Amino acid sequence: MLDSLKFIFKRDLLRLKEEILSYTDESIIWKVDNNITNSAGNLYLHLVGNLNTFIGVGYGGTDYIRNREAEFSLKNVERVTMLKQIDDVIIVIEDTLNKIEVSDLEKDCTIRLFNNETKSNTYFLIHIASHLAYHLGQINYHRRLFDSTKN
Repeated sequence: MLDSLKFIFKRDLLRLKEEILSYTDESIIWKVDNNITNSAGNLYLHLVGNLNTFIGVGYGGTDYIRNREAEFSLKNVERVTMLKQIDDVIIVIEDTLNKIEVSDLEKDCTIRLFNNETKSNTYFLIHIASHLAYHLGQINYHRRLFDSTKN
């Protein structure tokens, strides 16, 4: 299970890098309109914040401090910075998941979401991977809608 989770997180984060690199014009990453209110850039910031918080801090004990509001308000982060932050979160996830014991997966997760319901660590990590995949799909559609030269 841990090997599968490591593979999925890394695969999807590398796809996130590919999506960010595929925009022909860096400014399009931050484009919104009346129907698309979250730019690909803000979704990227949200994913990096989410993964650093729930995996890095929650399981790995890192000192990352999340600013969730900035994830949706910050604009025009340079692509080179975005790519570096994705690489950094890949390392955080790999290092953290390498420290988790298989026997810990079925234990109750100490991170409380889901109306404060008790869930297993397996459930929570799958939830976080699904969250990544969901927003990765949104970024892909954003790119194909707004960057018409790269469909």
